[in-house]
Amino acid sequence: MYLQFAWRYFKAKKTTNAINIIAWVTVAVIAFATACQLLVLTVFNGFEGLVKSLYSSFYTDIKVIPANGKTFFLTDSQLQQIQQQPYIAKLSLIAEEKALLQNNAGETQTVINLKGVDEAFEQTSGVAASTYKGHFNLGTADQAGLVIGSGVQNKAGITVSESIPSDSLTLILPKKNSANNDPLESLSEGNVKATGVFSIQQEFDDNYAITNLAFVKAQMGMSANEYSAVEIRLKENSTIQDKAQLLQSLMGNNYQVKTRYQQNMSLYNTMQLEKWAIYAVLTLILIIAAFNMVSALTMLVLEKQKDISVLQSMGASTRAIQKIFLWEGLLLGIIGAGLGILLATSISLLQLKFKIIPLHGGSFLINYFPVKMLWRDYVLVSTTALLISFAAAWFPARKASRQAILLK
Repeated sequence: MYLQFAWRYFKAKKTTNAINIIAWVTVAVIAFATACQLLVLTVFNGFEGLVKSLYSSFYTDIKVIPANGKTFFLTDSQLQQIQQQPYIAKLSLIAEEKALLQNNAGETQTVINLKGVDEAFEQTSGVAASTYKGHFNLGTADQAGLVIGSGVQNKAGITVSESIPSDSLTLILPKKNSANNDPLESLSEGNVKATGVFSIQQEFDDNYAITNLAFVKAQMGMSANEYSAVEIRLKENSTIQDKAQLLQSLMGNNYQVKTRYQQNMSLYNTMQLEKWAIYAVLTLILIIAAFNMVSALTMLVLEKQKDISVLQSMGASTRAIQKIFLWEGLLLGIIGAGLGILLATSISLLQLKFKIIPLHGGSFLINYFPVKMLWRDYVLVSTTALLISFAAAWFPARKASRQAILLK
């Protein structure tokens, strides 16, 4: 009943055109703000999904690192116990350290993050699948192969080709627990051959190179059961956070178990902060629209003074009068939010199918804005619009309910 009254008042011709104009301006602003909010969320969801897919090629589901220091020890029985967990699909043993990569042919050098990995690394990480030049061949402890990021290749001027012999490369690594006072004696040098180049994301491409685990451990003087990390791929449909907690309980306090999100928490936190900061700014547009709504409803209350008096004389309570005008405000919010959601959904669907909005710059992996529609964003945007509409309608509705009976 209250909605019917509100709808009749909305459609009815007013004696003052300004009331209609303000009402439709309010609807238009709500529609614009709602569409912008939903589009911002869908675009951020698209970028977040893109970034996560790129980082998932490098970061594994779970990574075990030492709670203190750079390395830890794992016995064969401990490794077997980890492998026997029903939620673990594959694990890879890692020895990681900063190293100086020197190209002897071009006399260039660059500092890299060197990862020594075992044979299982190809099944736990997506780096092998991202190797676009050469082959993912890590060689042996005596003749190690080096798979480098595309940025490392450019900085060091390294040639990787099947038809041309690879450049002579030297890796300079710090020796672990070296007691020699001579800095040069605390470093080791080992020769490697570049076998492949991977490209995932600039952060990894410019800094990482991957080689044989046994080679790195021999160069650094690490013990047989000493490692820097264990990288783990979980079985399909496993909840990463829950499994990380189970593994942490199994490993104990000497080890730290990190999920893919925790391995790069700063990036994900920054993305979420930017997303909600822009959403908050756009919410201010809705609040501005609320002031228009207050004006429109206040003028409508003045317009309908006689109607209010008639309803009161017929026995309508103050609560009933208040509900009519509250519904009037909600109706403006519903129409505006509905139009905005329809507009945003149409643009998102067109973008998904036809890529109508390009992404300029030329340095991105894709040349269009990615979008991803989630139902929870629709609920959030709709709820925000309706709550602001309700708050804006409260004061004029309360004023209408206190209107004195004026019958002449």
